[in-house]
Amino acid sequence: MIPIFIASTKSYSGKTFIALGLAMKLMEQGYKVGYIKPVGKTPVKKGRDVFDADAVFIKEVLSLPDPLDVISPFVISYETQNLIFQGKVKDIAKQIMTAFKSLKSKDFVIIGGAADLFDGAILNINSLSLIQDMKAHALIVESWAGDASADSLFGASRLFEERFLGGVINKVPSNSANHVKDTIKPFLEKKGVKVFGVFQKDSILESFTVRQLNEILNGKVLCCEDRLDEFVENFSIGAMDVDSALSYFRRIPNKAVITGAHRSDIQLAAMETATKCIILTGGLYTNDVVIGKAQSKGIPIISVTEDTFTTVDKIETIIGKTRLRGEEKIKHAKGLFDMEFDMERFLKGLK
Repeated sequence: MIPIFIASTKSYSGKTFIALGLAMKLMEQGYKVGYIKPVGKTPVKKGRDVFDADAVFIKEVLSLPDPLDVISPFVISYETQNLIFQGKVKDIAKQIMTAFKSLKSKDFVIIGGAADLFDGAILNINSLSLIQDMKAHALIVESWAGDASADSLFGASRLFEERFLGGVINKVPSNSANHVKDTIKPFLEKKGVKVFGVFQKDSILESFTVRQLNEILNGKVLCCEDRLDEFVENFSIGAMDVDSALSYFRRIPNKAVITGAHRSDIQLAAMETATKCIILTGGLYTNDVVIGKAQSKGIPIISVTEDTFTTVDKIETIIGKTRLRGEEKIKHAKGLFDMEFDMERFLKGLK
């Protein structure tokens, strides 16, 4: 068994994307692959038990035969956190290691790290400790944060020492891609830090469905409930005059338009362009003409109680934090991984 620990220095860096892509690629090459999420942070109920949402997702996508209590041996919920602080949660490291060792018949075991390197430290189940206990190779996923990301990857290489395998730079804006590939990556390589892939920020992977948006905003769907599973890639605020709005909307594909319920002119203009949904702020509804056109175009209209500023603020707090779900996203993620990840060099590094 070769354990590969997918870790990062900060949350929402794309660990699940890399873990899934790597597992799929290894399986394609005929290897027996296992997966484990030692410390779950997103509890979901399956029957009477609670498991991590990412672990359940990966088990289902990869059709893994291993039981969920192996793939997700420990989940931190609100109740568990209180028990931890009361000193009533013990032997979790042993529980995790027992689950991990039960996967010893696999050729590779992909280990999904928690939010950052120190999550679970008070129970001695943080990434640093588990990598040592599992004798795993550490693959660091770094979400691009400017040139400081070079410090993060270089620092991780020194922190993990012989356990450090290399890194991946993820979520790079298109205008920084050449700089990362031509300057940052060669610089890190000269410092002994292998970079197996540079992934640009991707609108499809970071997109939401209209249904997810509605749940996040606690809105009311006024029409086209059958189109709630369309993906929203961009957001636009309709607060200008209608001529300017139309020109602006035409440049932005697959968008949600956020505007006041009284701006029916903006709502009608948005529906002449590539709009996936319209979000009406202020808790009011629009008129029958707008509803009728939305129904004919198949564009859901959602009414939310908050004002435009609060609605935009809610959306901005979750941008970049979407989860890899849905057949379309999985297929797209696999294509990106196949194109950008240097699998041959990665496998040579393991040997």
